[in-house]
Amino acid sequence: MDKNIGIIFRNHDRSIEKKKILDLKNFCKTQGRKLFIANNFKLAVNLDLHGVYLSSFNKQLGYKKYNIKKNFLILGSAHNFKEINFKNKQGVKLIFLSPLFKTKDYKKKLGITKFNILSQFAKNKIIALGGINEKNIKKLKMLKAYGFSAISYFN
Repeated sequence: MDKNIGIIFRNHDRSIEKKKILDLKNFCKTQGRKLFIANNFKLAVNLDLHGVYLSSFNKQLGYKKYNIKKNFLILGSAHNFKEINFKNKQGVKLIFLSPLFKTKDYKKKLGITKFNILSQFAKNKIIALGGINEKNIKKLKMLKAYGFSAISYFN
């Protein structure tokens, strides 16, 4: 895989074991990859990860109180105009805008046109996410996006 591919650790079901995160951090370091943790700003800073990923449902503000290193990245996801504006307020530098195409979890898609319109409201870079596969990968050339992220495409 390309070395520009980073890993976002998301764990919705249970508490996070620091040892597992540290093991994953060491693995990513050997692979030359960046590691981000979802929705736990304090842990990302304390474990000296590359950054944090703030899900669309994460509505917390006040991250300026943390002493973060200069290259610490705040990533986030959004699905509409309102969420993009909130991610801007959170200081997100890279927004995952989704779903671009239909997925098994999201039947309502943004599509190319709406994606491009919404991407104009982000203060920073936009990443396309959602339903990207081998059949529609060529359509990404029509996007005003910095890049794309996919799960099933890389499997």
